[in-house]
Amino acid sequence: MESLIIQLTKIFMKKTALLIIIGLLIAFPLQAKIGVGVGLGKIQIDEPLKPGGIYTFPSVPVLNTGDEPADYEMEITFQHEQPQHKPEANWFSFTPQAFHLEPGQSQTVAVRLILPTKLSSGDYFAYLEAHPIQKAEGVTIGIAAATKTYFTVQAGSVLGAFTERVKSFFTTYSPASFIVLGIIVLIIFILSFRKYFALKFKIERKKK
Repeated sequence: MESLIIQLTKIFMKKTALLIIIGLLIAFPLQAKIGVGVGLGKIQIDEPLKPGGIYTFPSVPVLNTGDEPADYEMEITFQHEQPQHKPEANWFSFTPQAFHLEPGQSQTVAVRLILPTKLSSGDYFAYLEAHPIQKAEGVTIGIAAATKTYFTVQAGSVLGAFTERVKSFFTTYSPASFIVLGIIVLIIFILSFRKYFALKFKIERKKK
C-alpha cells in the first residue's frame, strides 16, 4: 500500500513539473537569436605594399548564423594595444558596406585598400569586422565577427607614391580607365591638329 502511494506521488510530481515547464515556456517564449559569422579567419599579405597603391584584398563572406533576419555592416576595428601600425578606416572600402541577410544567408563582401601617398612604413594590422546594425539608440547588440588583416608598407618617395597611384588606378579600373585615357588623347590630338592647320592656313594666306 505504501509503495503504491509513493509511486502515485512520484507520478503526480512528474506531471506537475512538466506542467510547470510548459507553463513557463508559454509565459516566456524563447527569444529569437541574432548571430553573425565570417568565412575568412585571416588575410595575410606577404608582399610589401607601396604608398599610393590601390589593392584588392580577398573577399570576406559574412553569414547570418542567427534565426531571424538582420541588417549588417562592415567596419574597421583594432586591438586596444597592438605593436603594429593602425591603418585609417577610410583607407578601406567595402562593397557592399551594409546589407540585409535572412537566417542562414550569406553575403560576399569585396575589400579594397587605397594607401595614401604619405604614410609611415612598417607592419599594419586591423580587423575587418562584420556586425548587426544597431536598431535603436541606447541599445547595443554585442556580437561581431572579424577577419584579421596583416600587411606591410615599404618606404618610398613622394614621386614614387604618385607614380604608383597612377599605375594602380589604371590597373584597377581597366579597361574603362584605358578607354577614357584613349578618348582624352584623341581629343587632344584633334584639337592640336585643327589648331596647327588653322595656323598654317592663315600664314599661307597672308603670304599671298
